[in-house]
Amino acid sequence: MTRDRPATDGPTRAYVLHPDLRSGRPARLPENALAEAVALAAALPDLDVAGAEVVRVATVHAGMLFGSGKIAELKARFDEAGVGLVLVDGPVSPVQQRNLEKEWGVKLLDRTGLILEIFADRARTREGVLQVELAALSYQRTRLVRAWTHLERQRGGFGFVGGPGETQIEADRRAIDDEVLKLRRQLAKVVRTRALHRAARRKVPFPIVALVGYTNAGKSTLFNRMTGAEVLAKDMLFATLDPTMRGVVLPSGQKVILSDTVGFISDLPTQLVAAFRATLEEVLEADLILHVRDIAHPETEEQAADVRAILESLGVAAEVPVFEVWNKIDLLPEEARAALLVQDARSPGIHAVSARTGEGFAPLLDAIEERLGSARFPAELTLPFSDGRRRAWLYENGVVTGEEDAEDGHRLRLLWTARQKAAFEVL
Repeated sequence: MTRDRPATDGPTRAYVLHPDLRSGRPARLPENALAEAVALAAALPDLDVAGAEVVRVATVHAGMLFGSGKIAELKARFDEAGVGLVLVDGPVSPVQQRNLEKEWGVKLLDRTGLILEIFADRARTREGVLQVELAALSYQRTRLVRAWTHLERQRGGFGFVGGPGETQIEADRRAIDDEVLKLRRQLAKVVRTRALHRAARRKVPFPIVALVGYTNAGKSTLFNRMTGAEVLAKDMLFATLDPTMRGVVLPSGQKVILSDTVGFISDLPTQLVAAFRATLEEVLEADLILHVRDIAHPETEEQAADVRAILESLGVAAEVPVFEVWNKIDLLPEEARAALLVQDARSPGIHAVSARTGEGFAPLLDAIEERLGSARFPAELTLPFSDGRRRAWLYENGVVTGEEDAEDGHRLRLLWTARQKAAFEVL
């Protein structure tokens, strides 16, 4: 990672490159991919993006990625602009990274390294910090090419017994493996704590509504408008990293728990997909998922496909209902916006809104209420007259539709969810 980046008087000047590999037909326009990479760079503090460009790569060079002519051309550009960091929007092998850094005289990060840097900067909860450190160590371990050419094999003890010792790389790998084991133990404790918290939440009768979506789709702005909270909401990739939960009262008085989650992104580093699975557990237990889309983005369909693929890989059950919330309609031209609202009216699972202005919110809240209400089922229950505490709980949670007294106690007619029933049974 770049924690050892030398201090400078001002922000580090960075240059962003998106390699456009000609070997396969790209799913997205390289210009849009470059714009996303620049936005990723802008999400890191103390970086000044001095330039960005798409580099056409007809043939990938195993040791250098780019051809010698392009490398020389880029070096001149970096020298002129005073660039200290090059961000390559794609995978760069350890050997390629070492060779390019030597050739250009700059620090280099590939897409995985950049996203790890952003996550390291944003993680706030104990688990988030540990997950980032674990993912970073896994990434660093693959970067241990022989960069320390001045170091020979370390001496084993005094050299009187045993072999010649271990190489610097072997020592570094052993140190990383030891640190990984330590982090895994710490993380196991945190995960056990989270499991207890989840068990406690299951006793809460309120349905969980999870916000998911591509990064910068406007989830946090939507979350803030629905809850009145002040979660960080910026026009910035990965503005939210750690999950946040708040209670929301719907227009009828029904209570739900709303969960804001980390934004998804295409080509998410494999280390982070595994590492942040735990932070998305609220999605796995949700009663309703709101898939928030930036409908004004030129590649909204491709982004939506990425989100669906990640939800599927997480094991989100097919029976969990999903609403598509088409956000940022205020940024659309009038004609496109009118067509979108017509489609919204015809499609029950689609809701066009502007989280910024509040347009479309009332129908969305009504639809959430109707969908969660339809998941309730009727039941009858008899409680002894002495069980005032549980009777009061049923009334407080709005599940009683009728009551009459009988010889053996209160006979109650209920309309409740499976979550409410489970919470009542542990009282």
